[in-house]
Amino acid sequence: MAMTKGRISRAGKIHFSDAALAVWEEGLNSSMTWNQKTAWERQFKRDVFARIVQTLHRLGWATQVGTHIFTGNDARYCTKGDLQADLKISGRHIELDFFQNVNAPERPDHGGRYQYDQEKHMPYLLRIEMERTRRRIRDYLLNVFTGYEFEPPKADRRTGATAMEIIEDKYRENRHFGPEHTSEYHRRAADGGRIEHGARVWFTDYKGRILAGTAYTNGGMWLVVTGTYGFHNKSQSEIFTRRPENLRIKRNARLRRQRLERELAKATEAMKFERAAVLRDILFPGDPELFVVWHKEHKAFHCAGFSGYTADKIKAGRFTADEVRAWCHEPNEVIALIGEREAA
Repeated sequence: MAMTKGRISRAGKIHFSDAALAVWEEGLNSSMTWNQKTAWERQFKRDVFARIVQTLHRLGWATQVGTHIFTGNDARYCTKGDLQADLKISGRHIELDFFQNVNAPERPDHGGRYQYDQEKHMPYLLRIEMERTRRRIRDYLLNVFTGYEFEPPKADRRTGATAMEIIEDKYRENRHFGPEHTSEYHRRAADGGRIEHGARVWFTDYKGRILAGTAYTNGGMWLVVTGTYGFHNKSQSEIFTRRPENLRIKRNARLRRQRLERELAKATEAMKFERAAVLRDILFPGDPELFVVWHKEHKAFHCAGFSGYTADKIKAGRFTADEVRAWCHEPNEVIALIGEREAA
């Protein structure tokens, strides 16, 4: 895209939020005809969206039209090393959401997109690169467009606040988070019970430990208060309405397997075959036949636990015949690991 000489007359606001940058304009209004709205949106995309893509390229980012989750020409999937981002435009709004999967303990699926508190979980260097990128984009847009303004994040009023004060503040800010807006689907707990607003519940933390607290609705999630200042954001599938047995036993079988499979991949890649054989016997006692699952559309293998994808077969998840039975359909292809037993 050729650079325009001089500044462009556009008015809008730029906001920062948790690992995200958002641009809002007020140019659309209900009095416009369909053709006028289409022309305005096309110009907004040409002036602003395209310049954000251009700035990302200058900063060393690679971008491509989204092929997973956010698809079509109104979205871009952006990468720079281990840092990723989704750039989306819709009407008068553009959003750039950063994420990573180096440290996403609660939501490693979908590349870590849905990990709660993105900035908090980002490794230091990735967080610095994220901040550098969005500041450079902000500064560029402020210089190009005459009516653009940056609205700094509001001072964190919750600093030092109790968990209940934070929840009450959230309800005041958005009434749709209240209990009357929680569907029956989001009330069904992992043990089949019904989660009630304000009831005592049990849940697993990201390490698989059982903790107890009081549940409060949070849209499609639940905020479980564990003390004066402590709370956790959990889905209904992580919550129990009845006290689980053997509280001292961690419910971390999924995390344990993912960790062991990562160690198996490292040992195989480093050609430490004795260690790989030991890890394989721990993971799959009885020496069963193993399989990997190839996703034809993404052109990648499923990772351990069907959480994420990788192009490296060594890092692909290993699955037994029972585990892949439900995945023997398009666009997946189940591939037997012939000869791996002997190699390990």
